[in-house]
Amino acid sequence: MNFIAYDFETANAQVYSACSIALVMVKNSKVVGHYYSLIKPETEFHWRNIQVHGIHPEDVEEAPSFVEVWHEIEQYFQENRLIVAHNASFDNRVLAGCLSYYGLPEAHYLSLCTVRTSKKLYPSLANHRLNTVSDFLSIGLENHHHALDDSLACAEILLRQEAEYGVEPLKKLVKII
Repeated sequence: MNFIAYDFETANAQVYSACSIALVMVKNSKVVGHYYSLIKPETEFHWRNIQVHGIHPEDVEEAPSFVEVWHEIEQYFQENRLIVAHNASFDNRVLAGCLSYYGLPEAHYLSLCTVRTSKKLYPSLANHRLNTVSDFLSIGLENHHHALDDSLACAEILLRQEAEYGVEPLKKLVKII
């Protein structure tokens, strides 16, 4: 499989408040690279978000804006490219929110959610959170809610599912964004 696994962390509940992003590049079912950046949002941080991911306003003071980060990564978000996230509706909403907020063109890509694939393939799990699925599959997740660690775990989940079940049951869950 060829895909990009990605994850956002946000400063608050606003969909345009991305404060970090990571991408993990997978080619021929092997992780071949990654990208990580803090992002300086144009909004305040909420204490609850800080508590979840540990990113503080002072951590992003010198970070690039979303627009600067987007210019580095937009090449990966193309019409026939598979973009994967754990709880993809959240990450896709943040991406769309940031693009809209900054007046950038919408991104069009193929989306696959590893929460959905995990619910389909592992229905007996108590829940399908990233840490639960990672534990079930013995995938290391050292810093949960760090965008790069979460993206790596997401990529590994999908690769394990591909190895165990093949691509056919996964293809049925791909959405066009």
